[in-house]
Amino acid sequence: MQTLPKERRFETLSYLPPLSDAQIQKQVQYILNQGYIPAIEFNEKSDPTEFYWTLWKLPLFNARSTQEVLGEVQECRSQYGNCYIRVVGFDNIKQCQVLSFIVHKPSQGGTSGYRY
Repeated sequence: MQTLPKERRFETLSYLPPLSDAQIQKQVQYILNQGYIPAIEFNEKSDPTEFYWTLWKLPLFNARSTQEVLGEVQECRSQYGNCYIRVVGFDNIKQCQVLSFIVHKPSQGGTSGYRY
């Protein structure tokens, strides 16, 4: 029996291999297709005890395309490249966050995946 090495997990999707650019686009498109409101958050740490992340601008209430959302992710990344950045989907009916996933880790130099 083999024990997996200890590795820091951040969000639900962190148990998968890093998302490719196409997979990030599909996740953002899913947020838009479900009618959720996308938002971008950043924080210096991604500990499970970190409940409050800083919101990048206001939620993107009128976002209609993935490029609008990913453009904002890129702007956030250019200013806060030393922080973890995640995309969040809010359900305005349930009045809660229904999904989130990290799109940038500061230790990753922006090479494969998490580039947006």
